[in-house]
Amino acid sequence: MSEPSANRTVAGEDEVVDLCRDLIRIDTSNYGDHSGPGERAAAEYVAEKLAEVGLEPQIFESHKGRASTVARIEGEDPSRPALLIHGHTDVVPANAADWTHDPFAGEIADGCLWGRGAIDMKDMDAMTLAVVRDRMRSGRKPPRDIVLAFLADEEAGGTYGARYLVDHHRDLFDGVTEGISEVGGFSFDAREDLRLYLVQTAEKGMHWMKLTVDGTAGHGSMTNTDNAITELCEAVARLGRHEWPVRVTKTVRSFLDELSDALGTPLDPENMEATLTKLGGIAKMVGTTLRNSAAPTMLGAGYKVNVIPGQATAHVDGRFLPGFEDEFLTDLDRILGPRVRREDVHADKAVETTFDGDLVEAMQTALSAEDPIARAVPYMLSGGTDAKSFDDLGIRGFGFAPLRLPPELDFAGMFHSVDERVPVDGLKFGTRVLDRFIDHC
Repeated sequence: MSEPSANRTVAGEDEVVDLCRDLIRIDTSNYGDHSGPGERAAAEYVAEKLAEVGLEPQIFESHKGRASTVARIEGEDPSRPALLIHGHTDVVPANAADWTHDPFAGEIADGCLWGRGAIDMKDMDAMTLAVVRDRMRSGRKPPRDIVLAFLADEEAGGTYGARYLVDHHRDLFDGVTEGISEVGGFSFDAREDLRLYLVQTAEKGMHWMKLTVDGTAGHGSMTNTDNAITELCEAVARLGRHEWPVRVTKTVRSFLDELSDALGTPLDPENMEATLTKLGGIAKMVGTTLRNSAAPTMLGAGYKVNVIPGQATAHVDGRFLPGFEDEFLTDLDRILGPRVRREDVHADKAVETTFDGDLVEAMQTALSAEDPIARAVPYMLSGGTDAKSFDDLGIRGFGFAPLRLPPELDFAGMFHSVDERVPVDGLKFGTRVLDRFIDHC
């Protein structure tokens, strides 16, 4: 394999924006059930783009319309362990009336590509397609086999995507030992001569749960001391206002140490208010990785204004740090009290790996080649990704979807929010970095 030139350009840069626009224009909204459009159209689009350059992609449909695309690229040394590059094609829903630009139009304005999925995560899907198509056209084999997986259903826990493939088609991932995917590799300007790129090496586990309280039904005009709504609301309010204790994991400790060094000031996890003020736009991401959390998200009860219902329900998005699941569940039950029944709607483990090895060195090398003041650092994601499913196969997962971001862009604030967008220059930067990364992986 020839050493890449320091000033080379990647032909994939020329089409990455169009690929991302095409993907955004395919509505793959995931409502958490099967009422949405599904991912079949996106899976077919990806398969077509891969087949055009000589690959043999396969489409796997786990439920009508819920489809994923997988392909394998032969490397120069097939005896080496393979690398997985995976991304999801589904997105959370969007209400067009709330947006500056139509969330499914893929419009370019103010130097950014706007739309649902622009950063979560059709940007990485497009970068992967652009790099792979360029390498296949130019005959540049990767050093080892690469498995590409464009997956359904990540936004609802991956049951019909990654989890389905791991459970029913695990042979697709034979020989794979490491993988990269979303929400990592993005930049944070620490100072004029240093730009940090946060690589995800850990993510919180999840307990999405339904809470139920039974009470005594009756007429709304009567005094009722066993009102299910009252009991549930009091429990949910306690939970929503609870201040969870700080628990510093290995990954978060490493990140804070790196950040302290970069900023030239100590960061105290026990004094979060002072610490977070120094982190700018990434404060939202970092702050939630210091504690377990449980956010009430839905309430339901009753059917008529003058009828006290016999039951009330709520849904909660619970997240726990690696190594702290038992503590989380114990605290949860204590806060809710004995009247509240809880059941998991979806649960999955926390994952964490170390920030070392050849793959990490390849990330740093690729970033430095495109940004001389780059330093890769580990961090924990407060949410979850399909890496949880692949961890069951022993695949060590990293979040590495490289983006160089303007300091003023609220990157963390755009996930699942309105006006999601990705800088066009950031997409092109990420394509170049990803291509260099593959050369060294």
